[in-house]
Amino acid sequence: MKVINALGRRKSAVARVYVSAGNGNVIINGRTVEEYFQQDTLVYIVKQPFQVTETLAQFDVKVNVDGGGIKGQAEAIRLGIARALCEIDREAYRSILKSNGFLTRDAREVERKKPGRPGARKRFQFSKR
Repeated sequence: MKVINALGRRKSAVARVYVSAGNGNVIINGRTVEEYFQQDTLVYIVKQPFQVTETLAQFDVKVNVDGGGIKGQAEAIRLGIARALCEIDREAYRSILKSNGFLTRDAREVERKKPGRPGARKRFQFSKR
């Protein structure tokens, strides 16, 4: 099997994911997934597409991720892995991944700060007198 690459984005995080046949190793920026994400919930988020499709020990994953925070990076990696699995075998994996919501790009971004205001929507305190 050749190497399949896919792109995942979430907020300002961008993950380039390379999936190949292997035995379940996940390497993120040169470190293992457990080293890179210390929280178990983030490791769980990254491995969700494999758990749902029951392919946890069939593929090796190499990821380059940058931008955003750790939660956004984990969700970007999840989207990239799901897209790569979909490319590997569309009939077997697409319906399962889509029903769990792993193929949907979460488009919510931070709204920009407006001039004359302290934040995007917040106003300075109004004083009548």
